[in-house]
Amino acid sequence: MGRTRPKTKKVKQLVTENTAESAAPPSVPALLEKAQELIVQCNYELAGRFAQRVLEREPANIEAKEMLGVVQLETGELEAAKETFSSLIPPHPNAPAIPPPSAHLYLAQLSDDDPHLALKHYQAAVDILSGQLKGKERAVDPVGATDDEAEIKRNIVRALIGMVEIWMDPSYDLCFDPAAEKTCEDLMNLALQTDPGNTEALQTLASVRMSQQRPDDAKACLEQAWTQWKDLELDDPRLPPIPSRLSLVKLFLELELYTPALLVLQGIMATDDQEVEAWYLEGWCFFLMAEKAQESGGKVDELTWEELARDARDCLETCQMLHINQEHPDKPLLEHVRELIAKLEALGIQPSPEQEADGEDGEWEDVDGSDEEDGDVEMS
Repeated sequence: MGRTRPKTKKVKQLVTENTAESAAPPSVPALLEKAQELIVQCNYELAGRFAQRVLEREPANIEAKEMLGVVQLETGELEAAKETFSSLIPPHPNAPAIPPPSAHLYLAQLSDDDPHLALKHYQAAVDILSGQLKGKERAVDPVGATDDEAEIKRNIVRALIGMVEIWMDPSYDLCFDPAAEKTCEDLMNLALQTDPGNTEALQTLASVRMSQQRPDDAKACLEQAWTQWKDLELDDPRLPPIPSRLSLVKLFLELELYTPALLVLQGIMATDDQEVEAWYLEGWCFFLMAEKAQESGGKVDELTWEELARDARDCLETCQMLHINQEHPDKPLLEHVRELIAKLEALGIQPSPEQEADGEDGEWEDVDGSDEEDGDVEMS
């Protein structure tokens, strides 16, 4: 039987420097770092809690307010997000003298019901970012200045593109303004002066050229944009994000540049084969190619119209399946997919046996007849 510990004797815990540190609450920088990490992981609820903890200690903390606004935006609390971002902009009493440009950029996107207000926010962001850029250019050998400068330039370009998109949007009266064309031209010139060769700017310029009925100039812009990254590896950080590449595909399809469109889609699906819009665009591309082959009575990319139509059917069936399984929010896309499937059904085009057995589209390796020539496709 073991010895009983005397009940009257208490052991006093020694408080050392280490135990005091472990009991201390996390620092504000540590909380902000954790919140940012959670936002990247799309864990918005928990990220919001960390941002709130910072604001409880420092109610005017700019970075925490920005993160809270992002969380509210991502979770659909749009009015709350507007209020949070507005608190960072004068004349709000707690706003900093120079607000973060991101607050204006987010408010511009949240002002889709008022294009004039959205333009003001975009312009304010451009002004702030341009001031920051001049400061970077004057700095003498600053640490990380090159990366910071490049990021500032990209943000300026995105703001300018946002302004162009508002001016071109047919749902606003601005697109009928006599000054619209020149304004878009000036904005795009400024974007490409700020960051020459910026692929997003070149794609937007291509859209402008198409609206001006200048398809050859639009093709030249897309060629310049695509050439910069088409030979990059799929894990190369310089590769544009998938939404940007999908936008490029849509422009290719408008210009009937089917082979480059399929090559871009091939790269997207190699990265994410669950991307609903990629399957839709691939199916739409094959459908358009089938129409072209049927009208000409010949082949397109060495494929008959029936073969192209079957490829279209397979892609569209996969898109429909993924759309339903993922509960994808784009309902008009699903309606168009079903419309195209109905047209193919009426033409007697059935899914391929592999599609029926596996529920997945068979892989295609060679869209233009030669793997070796993939990187040398001409858009003519």
